[in-house]
Amino acid sequence: MKASLAILLAACLCVEEAFSLVCWSCDGAESNWGCWRWQICSDSDNYCATTYIGASLGGYSSQSISKGCVPVCPSAGVNIGVAAVSVNCCSSFLCNISGASSVKTNHLVLAVGILASFFYLFGPRL
Repeated sequence: MKASLAILLAACLCVEEAFSLVCWSCDGAESNWGCWRWQICSDSDNYCATTYIGASLGGYSSQSISKGCVPVCPSAGVNIGVAAVSVNCCSSFLCNISGASSVKTNHLVLAVGILASFFYLFGPRL
């Protein structure tokens, strides 16, 4: 009986079954609500990627979110205050749920903008 269990355990440990990565998928959606499709990645795809592009100027603002499988992670992010571009990657089952998790606010740009606003509004009185 012990020999049978040992053989069964060895067989289970030696069998390696590969499962493909599954990612959320969309192309140019205006929000995460447009990204409810999922896709099974090919064997060469190692990451789920989320690409976010956003801009805001005056009363106009726009954003675009694309998600899918990629073989290499081009992780990057730029935020210049009025526009932001971000690519975020992960490598687990349906991990790319968030649309802009890697977009970081540039604190220097934000501080300079606030300071400039104070000088513009209250400059003659300071």
